[in-house]
Amino acid sequence: MARRTRSAFLENRTARLKLARRKKPYTALIAPGIFLAYRCNAGPGTWSVKCHGWLKRFALADDREDANGESVMTYWQALERAKTLARAGEGNSDQPISVGAAIDAYEADLETRGGRKYNATQLRLHLSDTLKAKAVALLTERELRDWRAGLVKGGLKPSSADRIGRALKAALALAARTDKRIANTAAWQNGLKKLPDSEVARNVILPDHTVKALVSGSYDEDRDFGLLVDVLAETGARESQVFQLTPADLQDHLTAPRLMMPTSRKGKNRKIEYRPLPISTRLAKALRQQANGRAAHSPLFNKMWNLARTFRSVVERLGLGTEVTPYALRHSSIVRQLLSLVPTRVVAAHHDTSIAMIERNYSRYILGDSTEALTRAALLDLGAPANLADVVPLARLAS
Repeated sequence: MARRTRSAFLENRTARLKLARRKKPYTALIAPGIFLAYRCNAGPGTWSVKCHGWLKRFALADDREDANGESVMTYWQALERAKTLARAGEGNSDQPISVGAAIDAYEADLETRGGRKYNATQLRLHLSDTLKAKAVALLTERELRDWRAGLVKGGLKPSSADRIGRALKAALALAARTDKRIANTAAWQNGLKKLPDSEVARNVILPDHTVKALVSGSYDEDRDFGLLVDVLAETGARESQVFQLTPADLQDHLTAPRLMMPTSRKGKNRKIEYRPLPISTRLAKALRQQANGRAAHSPLFNKMWNLARTFRSVVERLGLGTEVTPYALRHSSIVRQLLSLVPTRVVAAHHDTSIAMIERNYSRYILGDSTEALTRAALLDLGAPANLADVVPLARLAS
């Protein structure tokens, strides 16, 4: 059995409370090159790990309250946690990545892949400084679950809290792929599981005249912004897809123009494919003007980081509710096609999603008023007299 590393002045609270208060921590060598550090404060002391020149605090000492093994630790619990944190990746002298640094890396990754940095910038607004400073390798399932529950308690809808939680999961997963010392992936996989209430559809469906008013109002704000909203409304694509368009993606046929829309990088499949989406000759003409002077494979639209804010001003000017966002144009496009009896498989392919997602979120429109004529034609007329000569016993049918 391995020997336990003892420290007469740190291993029990009575000895620690006799230490003089000072900024410099008291240390105990617990393994070659690894020190457990204790800082004596006016309140409870703190445990840190010191290794390869870096110092990382990870818990309070059980000076004033009983240990819970997570936020408050005994000397022996802190000793094991310090060794785990410092030695999980032998040969790695870098300081363990913090949650804040993980979000920074996630933001850079989004920008590199053409994603929306908003996912990272919005996430930062909902994290405390304490949580951002904590090492990813020290996060616990309970801590993350309580954090997200606090978002809902603070007034966010479960669907919004779940969306922010997914962004944090993506940032932490990216950190775990780059730092093998992070072995607690179950903490966010379990602690940030989808909330039951987040499955409630938030889809805002707009009538056609409202969609037209939004597009017209967007052109009043700015031509480029108006054209972008025009594409979103007519194709039902995501913003991230439209920002990947290039002049070469416009197939400008005179009578049947199309846009070769790139698929999104959602899910595990990161490979981009291109699907032809029909567009009106009116929109094709506007896009042709937009493409003038641009290289064939340069972006057709410049990045608009203030897109949501600009769209909100249009919504307010038209007197619409705050629930109307650019994504409402996508929801409306899906429903418009379903009500026009476009097959579900075609609707899913057009909008770069799955049949399962369409059926789960828009099933009431698949079985809406427009399908009544189809199902009415198949109704059985039970009021008509039956001809007994046409009745066939089941036994005969089976033979």
